[in-house]
Amino acid sequence: MNRKRVVILGATGSIGESALKVAGDIPERMEIVGLAANSKAEKLAMAANQTRAQSVCLVDETKIDILRKALDYRPRIFSGEVGLREIACLTDADMVLVAIVGTGGLRPALAAIEAGKDLAVASKEILVMAGEIVMREARDNDVNVLPVDSEHNAIFQCLEGKRSTLNAQRSTPKSEGLALDVGRWTLDVSDVRRIILTASGGPFRETPRKDFYSITPEQALKHPTWNMGPKITIDSATLFNKGLEMIEAHWLFGVEMKRVEVVIHPQSIVHSMVEFADGSTLAQLSHSNMRFPIQYAVTWPDRVPNTLPPLDFSKLSKLEFFTPRYDDFPALNLARRAGKTGGTLPAVMNAANEIAVAAFLNRQVRFPDIWRIVEEVMNRHTPVAHSDLDAILQADQWARNEAQGCVKSRNR
Repeated sequence: MNRKRVVILGATGSIGESALKVAGDIPERMEIVGLAANSKAEKLAMAANQTRAQSVCLVDETKIDILRKALDYRPRIFSGEVGLREIACLTDADMVLVAIVGTGGLRPALAAIEAGKDLAVASKEILVMAGEIVMREARDNDVNVLPVDSEHNAIFQCLEGKRSTLNAQRSTPKSEGLALDVGRWTLDVSDVRRIILTASGGPFRETPRKDFYSITPEQALKHPTWNMGPKITIDSATLFNKGLEMIEAHWLFGVEMKRVEVVIHPQSIVHSMVEFADGSTLAQLSHSNMRFPIQYAVTWPDRVPNTLPPLDFSKLSKLEFFTPRYDDFPALNLARRAGKTGGTLPAVMNAANEIAVAAFLNRQVRFPDIWRIVEEVMNRHTPVAHSDLDAILQADQWARNEAQGCVKSRNR
């Protein structure tokens, strides 16, 4: 029996909380050896006291004393951005689950890969910003990059269901779209016609465009299906969440952007689909619960019983699918442009979106301004192809500054 020793980066967020439940559900297959959070010291201590993780990390160094007082045992304590990278490289860890919102997970993810740790990726920004670098480093260090997003986990399962070669002879792809070789798993994607990401459509799926200007942060934070953090919930409302996932799928599965599509599926039962050259389509279905993809990322290639409820098809009244409203929700076209152009442009799109979302939540801009700010910043940028990490981070900071300027110009 293969018991995974896991470090969770972002332990106090919604993905981190779900991962803790998975560990409690399958203790014979998953052990938490490290927990990291940004600033929620008491919540991190509660998780540590529950799991007895050997190491904990709090990025906000001003709250270390609060963390220490709340702990009822003595784990090893890391702090700051340096501590985040250190805990990602623990010698007794097999896998690092990256569930940090935004760009903060990129450096610790690369550190974990370099240390030979398998990566379970829940932070879209890692692959959106630096997909080319991350996947190359994973190949060079012979580690797995396993998707935790429900959509990409579903695609991974569909591709495995078609044909997979595990622990077989390595073969580096001769060109994009022929075969995907990441670490110790290889998937042949040569006969994949389309990867189809499903989207709930968010709370404004049927809202007329003329009403977008009156949308409040409170309304946008009421997601009809998922319980997520504020940033990703707003991204779901704008469909930028799905745009980021398009770029993520491009890098994870080695398919061109033109073969990655989105369909609106309000019930969120079909988590994504893969259509093959012969017209056959495989789909992965389950209840809307992040514990499903987290568990499979940890136990892969095994499937393990748990306490999660299976689908009762007799109670599924309908499964609906619709074409996205591309003109009303321009995030998908912006993401396709960024992913196709590549280089630093995806990082610029992502950074501008982060600033625009924060401004909307702070009531500095209106809902449609999120798309407009991102597009303005993208239009001003000159992409750098095949960029290194420094160039990506420079583009990220440049985009944040530009986006801040766009926010200020709307408040004059």
